[in-house]
Amino acid sequence: MDKHFIYVQGVIFYLVYFIKFLYSTFILPPGIFVLLLIIFSFKLFRYKVNLGKKLLILSIAFYICTIPIAGNSAIRLLENRYKVPANPSGDVIIMLGGGSTLDTPNLGFNGHLSGFAANRLLTSIQLYKKLNIPIIVSGGKVYKSTGTESEISKNILMSMGVPENKIIVENKSINTEQNVKFTKEILNSNNYKKPILVTSAFHMQRAVMQFKKSNVVVLPFPTDYQTNINEDLELNDFIPSSDSMVKLSLSVKEFIGILASYF
Repeated sequence: MDKHFIYVQGVIFYLVYFIKFLYSTFILPPGIFVLLLIIFSFKLFRYKVNLGKKLLILSIAFYICTIPIAGNSAIRLLENRYKVPANPSGDVIIMLGGGSTLDTPNLGFNGHLSGFAANRLLTSIQLYKKLNIPIIVSGGKVYKSTGTESEISKNILMSMGVPENKIIVENKSINTEQNVKFTKEILNSNNYKKPILVTSAFHMQRAVMQFKKSNVVVLPFPTDYQTNINEDLELNDFIPSSDSMVKLSLSVKEFIGILASYF
């Protein structure tokens, strides 16, 4: 192949990458808001220095909240709390719900699980294939506009080959505390003694704490990781990202929930 052609291809590749970098950093939210705040703060310096300084500090704080290194670091603190057991054993799997849609068409039924819940379901199926033990799917109808998570999970599990008699539906709970309350009733009525708890890694610590408060010992099996276990810094870790803000929001919510669980 002609060397000149290869060179041109390389230039085009890096040019496209640079345009994408500018677009995602300074045009798409939240980067555009960071940029506007910084511009306004410098303009404000001309008229009100103290107010300009305060706005600049606020802009920098907002920028930090939008970059992946902040969101990943926060959620990693939660996700590294428990490790995936190498040889899990138990007599039942508990899968906590994590969001669903109401009327989206699926194969023979309506409703889909959110990304969080779908990852939890995949791990539950893997554990079922390995251990051949029942699955308790826990989660009710949280809002009027959402589906009943456990019923949707049951339909998907059955479509994946899990027998109906291996699926136990808990469809009354709308939060983690109720997940524990109603799941404990199922454990007691079926004499299950060694439950394996499947939920998102960032949610596992709070969930385990709630089960402990109800005197239920579970084997944590975290899944649905939102970031890598080990941190390797790259340029994009400092580029504003809406995904980073979601991770930071999830982390703050979990830290507040963990703190509340103590009381």
